[in-house]
Amino acid sequence: MVRRKSSDKDQSPQSRLHALGVARLNLIGKHSSQLMDAYIKGHFDETSVNDSALDKLVKGRILHRPDETQPLSLRPDLNGLIASLTEDERKRQINADVAGQLEQIRTRVKHFTDAQYRGDYAGSEHHFQLLTEKVHDMTGQFSDAIVSLWNRLNSDFGFVSNLSDKIRENELAQKQLRRLLDGFELIDFNELIELAQSSGPLRKLLVSQLQVVISDHSSSLLEVQKRLVELMARFRQQQERAQLISNMAAFLKQHPNFQVGDYPNRSKVPENINIAAPIIASASVALDKVGDQQELGDIVRSLELTTSTPVEPLVSGGEFDLEEVLAIEAKHQQLKEDVENFFISLFDGEQSVSALAYLEETALDWDGETWLFQVIAEYEGLARDIRQRFTFEKMKHPKSAFNQLEIIEDVHLSVI
Repeated sequence: MVRRKSSDKDQSPQSRLHALGVARLNLIGKHSSQLMDAYIKGHFDETSVNDSALDKLVKGRILHRPDETQPLSLRPDLNGLIASLTEDERKRQINADVAGQLEQIRTRVKHFTDAQYRGDYAGSEHHFQLLTEKVHDMTGQFSDAIVSLWNRLNSDFGFVSNLSDKIRENELAQKQLRRLLDGFELIDFNELIELAQSSGPLRKLLVSQLQVVISDHSSSLLEVQKRLVELMARFRQQQERAQLISNMAAFLKQHPNFQVGDYPNRSKVPENINIAAPIIASASVALDKVGDQQELGDIVRSLELTTSTPVEPLVSGGEFDLEEVLAIEAKHQQLKEDVENFFISLFDGEQSVSALAYLEETALDWDGETWLFQVIAEYEGLARDIRQRFTFEKMKHPKSAFNQLEIIEDVHLSVI
């Protein structure tokens, strides 16, 4: 008889947790010597194990890399566990809150600076190592808290059955997120800059690296908050759909003979269905319809035309003065001929000719402004190929320094 091997799906959550814990403890025991060396030195020697074992230690949450420029080191929890087991008071985590850790960092910085002032370089190096571990422990606890918050979103928050439990889980996640943000606010970088003073290693550790890590953690918390809002909105949508389906199922149980009617083709729709506002059809005047012409004519005739100012008649007495019109037309024609003569006279000379100078030399009885307007209009009305035979230049000057208005003083033309 062949015994069937049990799969992961057949195991209970307690058995899976037991197996995972045993595997992690065996992994710690297998590499206990290398882990103790890392505890003493402050960093893990990556060449002491092969790549496969190193990958298992990282994935098993035993080792971590604080940032890309730092070597692998022990997790803060494991570091504190070894300190408790060995009764090492120097590395034992007494305060778990951020304020206590910052106070320990300030004390360790003072020990480091005092040792440097005394010339005790071995002691200063030891204190700097402890300070580095303390900073990494604090940032590592932030990282673990954010990972725990993500796990809450993907487990407890995502698999609740009703809205009250969902709101309760949301409040817990928001409180945890608020505590992390309050911890970030306790870190005063101006104070850390004063503590570091002119020491390059301290500035790099307490300012540059810590600021980058805190900025990354803040971005992660922002993504967590967005995820919270997104999950809550999605849950409300699912809750509405589930409530609609459950109510419909209850209604069908009470009315087993209910049949959905063809509502679009019914003339009278129930009030709970016909709740949309009616659409106002677009309207326009159709003059091509013979039957509407009479009504449209009556509407137009009924309109009253009113003006705010009286309109003066064009000509007094209601008649046109033909002689005056002919005189205006003859004057305009004469102006046009004089301008044409001006353009023709340009072919007699080679230099540029001023329009106002020509007007003064010929003693024509035209206003200077009217003459310039007609010259410009005549030039603009020429064909393109003829216009290219002239050089046309407007002599302008700005009206004021506060706007772009320019006044045309004269026009200079010449033949190319």
